[in-house]
Amino acid sequence: QVHLVESGGGLVQAGGSLRLSCVASGSISSFASMGWYRQAPGKQREFVAVITSGGSTNYADSVKGRFTISRDNAKNTVYLQMNSLKPEDTAVYYCAYSHPPRYWGQGTQVTVSS
Repeated sequence: QVHLVESGGGLVQAGGSLRLSCVASGSISSFASMGWYRQAPGKQREFVAVITSGGSTNYADSVKGRFTISRDNAKNTVYLQMNSLKPEDTAVYYCAYSHPPRYWGQGTQVTVSS
């Protein structure tokens, strides 16, 4: 059992930035990948970014060059730095443990105006 808790969501204007955090606890493997997904109203949940335990990353084409995923293994925490935000980035963002995901966080709302 792995528990994930996201934080850092909020309301920002287009062009602004947010940093999301996700803290994992429980039966955590140091070799597990962690990722971020998002779901907008009327759409299915989509992949955003993933990072391996060694720091290798992969991003959805829609966020490449704007978002950066990182992790602090000592703190069991994964981050998503979101820059140059667009209204189409508005969604509930979910932290995921392992790839493909086996555990999910509760989600944090990101709303981009304009």
